[in-house]
Amino acid sequence: MSAMLRHRVTSGSTLCAGRRSKRVIRPRAGAAPIVPGNGECPLFVDREGKVIPAMCADYGFRSGAGRLYQEGYGEVPKDVWQLAKDNYRHELEQLRRAVRYPPTDVRQPEHPVAKALHAAGAALGSGFASLDRALEEARVLSPLQPPPVLSALETREFKEIRSRLDALRLTADDVVAEEERRIAAAGGDMASPVWVKAPFYALCWLLDVMYDNKPIEKFWVLETVARIPYFAYISILHLYESLGFWRAGAELRKIHFAEEWNEMHHLQIMESLGGDRAWFDRFVAEHAAVFYYWVLILFYLVSPRMAYNFMQRVELHAADTYSAFLKRNSAMLESIPPPMVALQYYYSEDLYLFDEFQTSTRGQAPPRRPRCESLLDVFTNIRDDELEHVKTMVACQNSTIAKHIAASASAASASASAASAALPPALVPPPAAQQAEEAPAASAAGAAATAAAAAAAGAE
Repeated sequence: MSAMLRHRVTSGSTLCAGRRSKRVIRPRAGAAPIVPGNGECPLFVDREGKVIPAMCADYGFRSGAGRLYQEGYGEVPKDVWQLAKDNYRHELEQLRRAVRYPPTDVRQPEHPVAKALHAAGAALGSGFASLDRALEEARVLSPLQPPPVLSALETREFKEIRSRLDALRLTADDVVAEEERRIAAAGGDMASPVWVKAPFYALCWLLDVMYDNKPIEKFWVLETVARIPYFAYISILHLYESLGFWRAGAELRKIHFAEEWNEMHHLQIMESLGGDRAWFDRFVAEHAAVFYYWVLILFYLVSPRMAYNFMQRVELHAADTYSAFLKRNSAMLESIPPPMVALQYYYSEDLYLFDEFQTSTRGQAPPRRPRCESLLDVFTNIRDDELEHVKTMVACQNSTIAKHIAASASAASASASAASAALPPALVPPPAAQQAEEAPAASAAGAAATAAAAAAAGAE
């Protein structure tokens, strides 16, 4: 690639046709986004200096509202009452719009139960719409404004990319077939008690039936729930440490945090694709997350091994779901650019947390560095991430996680020793004992120099 690169946005090269960027793009050493100008789609420069076009629009409900890598990211929140009040007002407005101005691009489900639920929901929504108008006329509720009109750029984006996202397909039968293939290849399903299977199958029904042929929404609900168990495990381990019950879980907490951080990015990716646009989907996912948090708290209190067994099932189901989705939609996914949040995560300069949950390669193989140049790459990476979570959950159940941690520490120590051996003798730090002996002398010399400088200043 040449040192100077000019990016032109044309109808054949990107999804935002008819716009042209006149800026000169200089490849940089580190991975970083390029802030677009007016009418331009964002770009990203990877570690090797390659320019990758990113998705023009963010379809998420919370786009620009303080979520990851957006405006307000990293700020301290308000108090809980103000947060609850602001969220209630926002969600009430969205609920009213959902029944008064229902979306016209909702795909009809194919599953019989899903069809019945969809019809019931439409009838219920019509009734709420009539009630909302009556309350508005009685001045109990404020006048409701129609949804805002999209800008010209967003309109083009929705016509081009939204149509491709809406063409993506995934049925419950696809997932079941993929799951059956995996179980057959493994020689049977994993063993779990009934009290672990029951909430798992409830979650599967919620995802596979209610979100039949709505893959992006389904993935968003799945990722909202999938990060919750790791938070529950961290909570219990932290409690045990605080009470003095168990103080050997610090490394385990770090791994679970890395897993939760990974799942959070999966969630942000699905959100940027519009998985949380519908008020009903947000209601289902957020309340299911609270419910599963307390279920997993109870599981971990009773049997940590079974809590990990439950999560192994969830991660296997997630991997099967993504595998079925990739098989059915690979060509379409390859034609869609990746969202910026995916580029910022998989091409980050700091992949410490990404490497931390890769227990299967600790001290044994080079770390994963996945490519991320299309939506096909993004979903492949997410599927592979879920498989890594499965391996970690197996290691937690078999009590081999400590061996992985020890192997990683040994590999890091060996790497540091090799690096020190390669340095010239003058640059190799002295042993700790020698440093301890030299420290008092260095301190005394420093104090003497300081005193001399002060005396000189006083003389002046």
